[in-house]
Amino acid sequence: MEIRNIAIIAHVDHGKTTLTDAILRQTGAAEAGVSMDSNKLEQERGITIYAKNAAVQYKGTKINIVDTPGHADFGSEVERVLRSIDSVLLVVDAQEGPMPQTRFVLKKSLELGLKPIVVINKIDKPAADPAKAEEGVLELFLELGANDEQSNFPVVYAIGKQGIAKKNLTDESSDLTPLLDVILEKVPVASAQASADQTLRAQPFNLAYDNFLGRMAVARVYEGSLQTGSNVHIKKPHGESRNGKITKMFTFDGLKRVEATEVGAGDIVLIAGIPDIEIGETISTDTNVEPLPAIAVDEPTITLNFLVNNSPFGGREGKFVTSRQLRERLERELEINVGLRVEFDGSDTFKVSGRGELHVAILLENMRREGYEMQVSQPNVIMHEENGKKTEPFEEVVIDTPMEYQGTIIERLGQRGFVMQNLLQHDVSVRLIFEGPTRGLLGYRNQFVIDTKGEGIMASRVIGFKHFSGEIRKRSTGSMISMASGKALGYSLWNLQDRGVLYIGPGIEVYEGMVLGNTSKGEEMEVNPTKNKNLTNVRSSSSDEAINLIPPYELTIERGLEVMAADEYLEVTPQSVRLRKQALTASDRAKVKRAG
Repeated sequence: MEIRNIAIIAHVDHGKTTLTDAILRQTGAAEAGVSMDSNKLEQERGITIYAKNAAVQYKGTKINIVDTPGHADFGSEVERVLRSIDSVLLVVDAQEGPMPQTRFVLKKSLELGLKPIVVINKIDKPAADPAKAEEGVLELFLELGANDEQSNFPVVYAIGKQGIAKKNLTDESSDLTPLLDVILEKVPVASAQASADQTLRAQPFNLAYDNFLGRMAVARVYEGSLQTGSNVHIKKPHGESRNGKITKMFTFDGLKRVEATEVGAGDIVLIAGIPDIEIGETISTDTNVEPLPAIAVDEPTITLNFLVNNSPFGGREGKFVTSRQLRERLERELEINVGLRVEFDGSDTFKVSGRGELHVAILLENMRREGYEMQVSQPNVIMHEENGKKTEPFEEVVIDTPMEYQGTIIERLGQRGFVMQNLLQHDVSVRLIFEGPTRGLLGYRNQFVIDTKGEGIMASRVIGFKHFSGEIRKRSTGSMISMASGKALGYSLWNLQDRGVLYIGPGIEVYEGMVLGNTSKGEEMEVNPTKNKNLTNVRSSSSDEAINLIPPYELTIERGLEVMAADEYLEVTPQSVRLRKQALTASDRAKVKRAG
């Protein structure tokens, strides 16, 4: 059977997963309502976090499909996948056109010599302009140095939600057959690129974990064939070799894993039995075989500390609260999360580095749902040193916003070290393109939602390390710190809400040193949220004032990571997200200040 290997790549929310789900349904590989985004968090947030494999049969051909994340924080998932496939479906929103992550994933694809198939999706949107989107894609191809063959890309128009694809906008269509036909026509046959009698060479591009089988590798078989029970040699890219044995193998059918005893050249397979397998290593039956080129993964950009929760409420809600349990969980995460780095230095503090705030927030959210309790420090950007000069990660930020908010955005990002590169005007909106340091972007996303009243769209991508851009003062608010322990009362919160934004509502238990909100004037303020109204038997005109409380600004993990100060911890438990000062009492904070 012929095999074709494709990946679906796009900017976040341009419709990759919806399109993949429609392909699976129409080829009979999955039932209606079954989605590639099977993870609970993916379903809740409506984004793809983990790259996933599926396979469909069409006209006697097996098409292996890899659905990739569109968010920049999970870019390391995309990079690995692109090495293992033969073509990509580049999905672009017909209204928004190419966005930052479109550029990132396309650049990687073109560098690897892949010839993309462009899918202009969501052509049914009221403001869709497929011709303009196609023109934007062509400009992007030329800008990224695509060769003549790559620039002459086939285009398919689609409405992923309805499962419709067309070769021309004027065509009548009721399904995705035109797209599947283009895949068969344009994607090279994977199995024809190598012969089965060659020496085996396979390379893992993703990792999985099974409670019974342990660490598993998703690999592409480039040459030869692989059998269950085979004794193999695992080679690192620079030549080191060790031995292993394949205990179990699975191929993909729809979204299901199917156990296999033999897998031929060109196919994608899930391998168990090599507990220390790494991405980019070469699996072979011959010790003298030339290892395949290494798979490079971009470096993390932010770092923060994970600690045992030692707050007054520590251990109340979590099932796993000790440093040993945290260590084991982080070690397990490293088995599959290659964009993550963790330093275990023997202490109870673990230094965790990731690709962005969302990357770390997803890890924390998964851990708290599993019953873990911990606290984390403020995220900081990872600095590098090149030729004796300090460098830091820079990002390109693309913002689509109604015109009336552009002044506020330019001013805010200017204060955070960003320089505007371009301004493109549409009918009633503008597209602003900025470049600036990653640390200037930390804590800005919520401010952006407020500044644009929820109408703006912001996307960013890391563009590399550049010279350190000096001091940035981002935080204009101070913290409102509790000076008492007990239950917060509506009366005292009513008096406090004029001073800033509260993170808690009435009836919430607080402790000394807990951060209750922020102060608009920028100074730290110690307050007593447990104070009740003094009752007397004398009536006064103000005694029966109605207490109108503004709903609190509820802390989520991402919001907490954005608003926290350098001397605070974010306490994450299965039921709560709280902010607290590292030194809980006022006297301890004063000592730290004097020592600092």
